[in-house]
Amino acid sequence: MEFRAFRVPLATRFRGVTERSGVLIRGTAPDGSDAWGEYSPFPDYTPERASRWWEAAMEAAHGLWPEPVRDVVPVNSIVPELPSGRAAQLAVENGCTTAKVKVAGTVSLKDDVRRVEAVARALGPTGKVRVDANGAWDVETAVRSLRELDAAAKAGGAEGLEYVEQPCRTAGELAEVRRQTSVLVAADESVRIPGDADEVMRLGAADILVLKAAPMGGVRNCLDVVDRWDVPIVVSSAMESSVGLAAGLALALAVPELPYACGLGTSALLAADTVAAPLIPVEGTMRLTPMEVIV
Repeated sequence: MEFRAFRVPLATRFRGVTERSGVLIRGTAPDGSDAWGEYSPFPDYTPERASRWWEAAMEAAHGLWPEPVRDVVPVNSIVPELPSGRAAQLAVENGCTTAKVKVAGTVSLKDDVRRVEAVARALGPTGKVRVDANGAWDVETAVRSLRELDAAAKAGGAEGLEYVEQPCRTAGELAEVRRQTSVLVAADESVRIPGDADEVMRLGAADILVLKAAPMGGVRNCLDVVDRWDVPIVVSSAMESSVGLAAGLALALAVPELPYACGLGTSALLAADTVAAPLIPVEGTMRLTPMEVIV
């Protein structure tokens, strides 16, 4: 195997992160062709959690992804904490008709409301707006904020929020929010290692599960979760370079049903990449293509 260290800057500061770094691993697929994996856990991950990323990287570097059941994957645009005008521009970049708006960060709820309304207006009446709080709210704040953000989406011409991703930190809190709001709840950070999804579903904490290939230990581990639970799945990235992003695409291509757009358009947030032709959305969709690694 060959190992190549990489470091790529972000075009826009995202959740306090300004760059992504890790190691690319070249191995051999069963057909004898080159296969690449990416190991890029975040610095604050425990050894146990980082080991899941290694499992995912080894799966990719040995070309062990399952056969796809579709050719393309619909994806959402990603809107960080930016002024409303710039947020509206990002929402419709690359032809996306669904946008995920980051909320509950360093700005006020009033700013979040303005941004959600601007994004909804830019997408038009057929567009979808979802919000992601990254577990920042308590239950009371989540319920109150979702009421205002849902109204903002409607004011912008949407039907309301498509769903909220990880409004609170714990699965128990997610379950309580789900009981108190009409907005669908998606569990993201609450599903990070095998077994997490079982706890989320046992508590009735989510309408949707967000699965990320690297933190879960690979595509096949994620598909085991899909097999166990009859719940809609959204596949998302963990801000990898395009090499790591390919694993997320492989997962989304293999999930039997995919009713929602996936959060795989994150390479658009990178100022540089590890491949010559980055994996980016085209007309709101992505497909897995051969990659020329350039690091």
